[in-house]
Amino acid sequence: MRYSDFLDIIDESRASACRQVFMDNKGTIKIRKEKTAVKNFEKIFDAVFEITYEKGFAGMSMRDLSRKTGLSLGALYPYFKSKEELLAIIQRHGQTLIKDVLETFCAKHEGAVEKLEAVIKAHIFLSEKARPWFYFMFMEAKHLNADERKAVLETESYTEKVLVDILEQGERSGVFRKQNHILAASIIKAMQQEWYLKRWKYSKRNISVDDYAEYVLGVVRAFCLA
Repeated sequence: MRYSDFLDIIDESRASACRQVFMDNKGTIKIRKEKTAVKNFEKIFDAVFEITYEKGFAGMSMRDLSRKTGLSLGALYPYFKSKEELLAIIQRHGQTLIKDVLETFCAKHEGAVEKLEAVIKAHIFLSEKARPWFYFMFMEAKHLNADERKAVLETESYTEKVLVDILEQGERSGVFRKQNHILAASIIKAMQQEWYLKRWKYSKRNISVDDYAEYVLGVVRAFCLA
């Protein structure tokens, strides 16, 4: 699977992400027109990612967000009551998205080798498509309250458990060698995170997301195959 194939399977455009956020939070959002809400969420999220990349979420004020989006403070508050609620909305969507994508690609394969490769690539490709979201989730998790931080840790554990389960399946079927699969999954996870945290480094070296994903798979094959 190449990145272009992934994009044919997963629709994670800005509009689709904002539409899903609207649907997931209809109980608290005071805007009833979906088209208006989606359009303004696109402005809000783009502004949040741009501002926080420059000075962090803690340094962003509601007035900063108002100026960047062109929406008045009064126009922002129907979408969320506070910065903390906005942060939680962004984090929750990212967590749901990751789980949905991994489950989709896990279900496409029976064999452990094929399943592992599909899941590794899907995570890297998703982080390429939604890179500002991934970068924000990683960097700003420290500002969440206790319950939201717990949810982030649970998502981290979930993504590693998906890898562990596949590695254990492969060991049972004889295609993966016996080893510490929890540690192996942690290392794989770190390589996946490297892509969206150090994207600038690979761009400078003209390494594409397909190149990077294939190299990660080469490392995993060399280390895990029986």
